[in-house]
Amino acid sequence: MHEEREGYLANLDKQHFLHPTSSVKQQQENGPAIIFEEGMGIYLKDIHGKEYIEGMSSLWNVAIGYGRKELAKVAEKQMKKLSFSSAFSTFSHEPAILLAEKIARLAPGKLNTVFFTSGGSEANESAFKLVRYYWLLRGEKKRKKIIARKKAYHGVAAGATSATGIDEFHQMTNSLAPDFYHIEFDSVAALKTEIEKEGPETIAAFIAEPVIGAGGMLIPDRDYLKGVRKVCDEYGILFIADEVITGFGRTGKMFAVEHWNVEPDLLVFAKGVTSGYFPLGGVVISEQIHHLLKEKSQGTLFHGFTYSGHPVGCSIALKNLEIIEGEHLVENSAQMGIELLNGLSEMERQLGCIGDIRALGLLAGFELYENLLAKKRFTEKTAPKIVAECAKLGLICRSVTYNDSDTIVLAPPLIITKEEIAKIISILTNAIKNVVVKK
Repeated sequence: MHEEREGYLANLDKQHFLHPTSSVKQQQENGPAIIFEEGMGIYLKDIHGKEYIEGMSSLWNVAIGYGRKELAKVAEKQMKKLSFSSAFSTFSHEPAILLAEKIARLAPGKLNTVFFTSGGSEANESAFKLVRYYWLLRGEKKRKKIIARKKAYHGVAAGATSATGIDEFHQMTNSLAPDFYHIEFDSVAALKTEIEKEGPETIAAFIAEPVIGAGGMLIPDRDYLKGVRKVCDEYGILFIADEVITGFGRTGKMFAVEHWNVEPDLLVFAKGVTSGYFPLGGVVISEQIHHLLKEKSQGTLFHGFTYSGHPVGCSIALKNLEIIEGEHLVENSAQMGIELLNGLSEMERQLGCIGDIRALGLLAGFELYENLLAKKRFTEKTAPKIVAECAKLGLICRSVTYNDSDTIVLAPPLIITKEEIAKIISILTNAIKNVVVKK
């Protein structure tokens, strides 16, 4: 029965569903890798009833885990009361107003005003347009260039793709947006050099993920973000923090910039704001930017999305943030992050083929080596094979193989326990032994 249903769905999938960030050829040859049926807590079940630990919170976003009836009840209540209302033309509604105030209260420093989007790519697009508009209003029309970093990921819309510093995303199009520049991801000096080269009077903003996620889980040096803030201040450039992955407790702080006591001019969020129960994102802007908009902007702000401030999404987000705070999940992320790091370090001692372990809260990654002492890589990328083996053993994780990386990344839900961390480490250990040690 399961096989017949799976075959039917797989055939429809191959004919009609073009998957995002997937191999079209592989889909057509093999159909969907897994058809998931339900989720509860940190676990997913596929169509056959096989259970998996969701070690990536799906796409870094299911922070409070699956099956939370509280969010379903909130969604139902809001849909019955006010299913949708536009926020154009200054129309408003209570969920968006309350959520904007809540996020402003959670955000660091003087980040105080929220523009809502449907997700992270739209949020970054909005940040780029807002900073350029800011400089237009100030009469500095040359300031339109955005400096981003190599290995960074900022989304797949036109501007977001152009800001992304991963070559594979650029190869899909023959027309990247102009005025995006990329520097080494870990060098304050490189930022300063690029500003001087292009001319400070032409730079609108610098954008950075506090921790690079999709590019390989890369944590900056202790003084990097403070150095970035200092350089941006020196040249009068706006600093955008892309916290789409890192926001709302993922790193053991509500926002990752708090680890370095740095306050950006704009903060981009999505993913964890609703734990994936509804598409929602946004940009939080500083009081300085908002003040200029109020003072100088004339007529209509010609930027917005149909679902900006969706009442159902905002209601879900409010309940989600209530759960994150009420269940102390930011603190749990910090504590379980230590457990995860300890487990990975023990794996390193046992196996001898993993290294360069880095972790911050419940974001973690490590590299694979044929010879760890010599830092000699395997001839073939090994991380995808281990990820496939993990799936067979009941763990979803992720590989990063851009450029010279051979990386495995983990980002489990913030509700995870010490015992469940131990399960992840056990499955990972067995998968690596099966792929590397026994090959």
